[in-house]
Amino acid sequence: MKDMDGAGIMNTYEKTAKEHQKAYGDFLKRANRTKTLARLPGLHEEAFEKIDCLQCANCCKNYSPRFKMPDIKRIARRLRMKEPVFIDTYLKMDEDGDYVVTGHPCPFLGDDNYCSIYEDRPRDCARFPYTDEDVLLKQPRLTQKNATVCPAVFYVMEKLLEGQ
Repeated sequence: MKDMDGAGIMNTYEKTAKEHQKAYGDFLKRANRTKTLARLPGLHEEAFEKIDCLQCANCCKNYSPRFKMPDIKRIARRLRMKEPVFIDTYLKMDEDGDYVVTGHPCPFLGDDNYCSIYEDRPRDCARFPYTDEDVLLKQPRLTQKNATVCPAVFYVMEKLLEGQ
């Protein structure tokens, strides 16, 4: 993986991430928190120099962010909808009590992989894939799952394993 370009990463990340799940889990359990957190911003930048989200959009095709009330208010206003109408049209309550989109892909994802509400997207979308914050360490199962869906998470995890 040392010198793999974006196309190479896109072609191999799903299979390799599935094969490396145990290694990721082991790393996340025993990682030196301070050293790992210090490396994340640089690895995050590196990943996004190689990976173009518009070529992938797996997050928008397969997952739903949580829509918190500030998100709902902001997006409903942008769409010129009343909040209850926005909720009834696009959202449902999940088993954790969070609002999520009713289906996949996200209704705001265009055929060109652009988000029609990008400037007002939910905070979860803006933060994803969490490769520059402590969520990567705090939620190891989420990180492991995200590595199989997001090439940027895969890239960061592979680089962290290389640098052990």
